[in-house]
Amino acid sequence: MTNRIRSRLDKLGKNKLLVPFFTAGYPDMKTSFEFVRVAADNGADFVELGMPFSDPLADGPLIQHSSHVALQQGTNLDQILDGVSQLRKHTNVPIILMGYYNPIWSYGEERFLRDASAAGVDGLIIPDLPVDEAHTYSAAIRKYDLSAIFLVAPTSTPDRIRLIDRRSTDFIYAVTITGVTGARTQFDTDTDRYLGDLAQRLKKPFVAGFGVSSPESARRLCHNANGVVIGSALVSIIREARSKPASLQAVGGFLRRIRSALD
Repeated sequence: MTNRIRSRLDKLGKNKLLVPFFTAGYPDMKTSFEFVRVAADNGADFVELGMPFSDPLADGPLIQHSSHVALQQGTNLDQILDGVSQLRKHTNVPIILMGYYNPIWSYGEERFLRDASAAGVDGLIIPDLPVDEAHTYSAAIRKYDLSAIFLVAPTSTPDRIRLIDRRSTDFIYAVTITGVTGARTQFDTDTDRYLGDLAQRLKKPFVAGFGVSSPESARRLCHNANGVVIGSALVSIIREARSKPASLQAVGGFLRRIRSALD
C-alpha cells in the first residue's frame, strides 16, 4: 500500500495541512485513540501521536503533563502500535508517531520501524535524533516505506536546512520558536520572516508547529507554511473538559474552526 502521507501530499495542491497532536495514553489509551477518529472526522489531514517519554526535551508543561499521566498508566510502545493497528479498522487518516529515540533504541530501531509499518503508521518525528546521525534509521525508514520527518528551527543554518530538506522523505516540521512546545497568544514579524525564508529555501512542503493556539494563528502561519501542527492547545482543551464526551466534542469543535480558517 502506498504511504498515506505521500498520497495525501500528492493531492494537496494549494490546500493547507491540519495536523493535530495527541499524546497516546492521555487521558487514557482508549480515549486518546478516539481523539484520532474525531480529528479525522473534523478535517485533520494527518494525526500526530505522541509516544510518552520521561524526559521530553522539546515539550512544554502541557505536553509534559499529558506524557506524565500516560506513563503513570503504563503506556508503552507495544500498546501504542496495537492501538494504531486497531485504529486502522476504522480510518485511513495518515498517522505520524512523535517521540524520543531512547525508547526506540531500547525496542530495537529496525524492529520498531518494521512493527510500526505493519501496524499502519505512516511516518515518524524524532526530535532528539540529529539528521546527520540518522543513517541506519533513514535506511530502515525507506525499507519499510515510512516517512522520515526532520525538524528545522530558527537556529538552523542554511547548510543544515538543505541537509534536512534532502533527508526528509516527504515533508518537514518547522519549529517556530527557540524553545519548547506551548500555546502562544501571538507570533511576531520575526516568525513571519523565518517561515517566509524557509518557503524560499525548502524544496519539500513544511508544516509549522510549536505555539499554534487559535484559528487566527493557524491562518497567519499558513501564509508561508503548508500547514500547522497543533498540540498544546488540544491538551489544554482535553484537560479542562469535565467529561470524556465533553472533551471529544470540544476537540472536534476546535478542529472544525481551525479547518474553516485554513480553507
